[in-house]
Amino acid sequence: MEMDKNLRNTQIADLLKAIAASYEIKDADKNRFRIIAYENAATAVEHLSSEAKDLWDEGKLDDVSGIGKSIESHLGEIFTKGRSKHFEEVLKDIPRSVFKMIEVSGIGPKTAIKLAEELKISDKKPLEDLLKKAEKGRIRELDGFGEDSERSIIQSIKEVEGRENRMLLNYAEEKANELIEYMKKDKNTVKADVLGSLRRKSSTVGDIDISVATKNKQQTLQYFTEYKNANRVLGKGEASASIILPGDKQVDLKVSDIDSYGALLQHFTGSKHHNIALREYAQKKDLSLSEYGIREIKKQKSESKKKDKNSKLIKFKSENDFYEYLGMEWIPPELREDRGEIKAAKENMLPNLIEIKDIKADLQIHSDFDIETSHDLGQSTMEDIVKKADELDYEYVAFTEHNPSQKGHDDKDFLKILRNKKDLVDELNDKLKVSSGSCKKVFNSLEIDILPDGSLPVPDSALELLDFALISIHSSFSYNKNKMTDRVLKAFSHPKAKIFAHPTARKINERESIELDWDKIFQFSLDNKKWIEINADPMRLDLPDFLVKEAVEKGVKLTMGTDAHYVTHMDNMKYAVYVARRGWATINDIINTTSLNEFTEMICDIK
Repeated sequence: MEMDKNLRNTQIADLLKAIAASYEIKDADKNRFRIIAYENAATAVEHLSSEAKDLWDEGKLDDVSGIGKSIESHLGEIFTKGRSKHFEEVLKDIPRSVFKMIEVSGIGPKTAIKLAEELKISDKKPLEDLLKKAEKGRIRELDGFGEDSERSIIQSIKEVEGRENRMLLNYAEEKANELIEYMKKDKNTVKADVLGSLRRKSSTVGDIDISVATKNKQQTLQYFTEYKNANRVLGKGEASASIILPGDKQVDLKVSDIDSYGALLQHFTGSKHHNIALREYAQKKDLSLSEYGIREIKKQKSESKKKDKNSKLIKFKSENDFYEYLGMEWIPPELREDRGEIKAAKENMLPNLIEIKDIKADLQIHSDFDIETSHDLGQSTMEDIVKKADELDYEYVAFTEHNPSQKGHDDKDFLKILRNKKDLVDELNDKLKVSSGSCKKVFNSLEIDILPDGSLPVPDSALELLDFALISIHSSFSYNKNKMTDRVLKAFSHPKAKIFAHPTARKINERESIELDWDKIFQFSLDNKKWIEINADPMRLDLPDFLVKEAVEKGVKLTMGTDAHYVTHMDNMKYAVYVARRGWATINDIINTTSLNEFTEMICDIK
């Protein structure tokens, strides 16, 4: 496995899985707890909403459930030196091909090592080599294999080779919703829901998991496998089935009767770390949890030893009843990450999370006004954006086109362009005063690049024409933490700079977050009444949820913007709400929930 200082989360997860596989190959019984620890750590990293290296830089990686001090230390060695002596020692003598083969469904570590050694699989292109030998019938010749297992491996290899990165949340949600609607048409379906990381609204999703409460399990499973958009059926059992969608996206269905549905929904929503913590809590109350319900464990003494005797299984139609039986509030799925939600639920101290209905504004929208920028222009008119705002029942919006390009423009050009925009905004606001729609005000704003030295490319004379400005980083992403922090704070210090937009500058599956000293950024925001954005673009979802939680705990105010470049993008606001909920945010934490009058007063009040 390759190691370097800049490993991405997916690469780190693969490395941790490789360590677990190596321990299993060498001595599974002896290393059982190590294997579990590394598998749990891999899962934790895979589902992080921010890069593990960024968390390590902040000294917060060992706060992540599933990553203990030892693993954090080994990863820290990689982040500083580009290698880990311990990992290198564990991986020694294991063919590199093994770690690629374990990605294939049906091939575990011991099977992989057997295939690698007996078929002499290439380390350079292991799946390609394995596929060629499988298609020649070489696998069926080995002890313990046959034609069926060989055929299954061939199919699984093709799926792995065609598989892309984890799905963005919006894509997974779209596909899952289509399936949910399909399942609801089945006469046996009583209720249908999404499960797993999708229900928890994580920024990325692996396989799509859904559940159905049904009157007839087998008929529902059969109906699921007949889904017209499925490329093929992966498998069907007594209570579950799996299909493959175009793009090699796997969907797993879990079914139960309505009486047990609440327990199933809770169990398969996760996260793994939430469920582990919940089981540990339940065990202290002599309770045993499962996807079928809860059992009270009664202990009886015999002559020489204690014996556990399980009472009758208690079933739950709803999750609310499940959590209530445990003596706690129902915990919203977005909070189930083992970040203190169980303790809060026991004490009836869970936050009243923000909802989409609470949103009164969109504070980052790009209209088609020709601002002569080097960035992308919006594609919708200001009038069409206002109509969409009326449909969404917003009271106000902000037009935040990118600043004009520095190339070919001097200060006079900036002033002329922004005066023309202000005239259009003023004219539109005059019309809104007598309109019947909900949107009564559009704010004249701008998304302004933070230059490498922290200055803003727009002259003060032009900035004075704005109601307020957003600042953001679109270049020079590789500065160290101190230099990047100084750069941002210098830009944020300008009186017109009110919002730090998509503040980590990440693009999910494409670009890592920049390095910032968030304690300084948050403190500056508090001291100067500045705001941090949660960007709703599904490729950004930035500020990430763990930083949202930290901001909320410190009292920093947050804004939401869809970064819309077309009116339909304004529907993405729900993704910012998801992030906010995962960060424990309430309406009091989000500026977009304030009325027009309140927002106007705050704009005037900010230094």
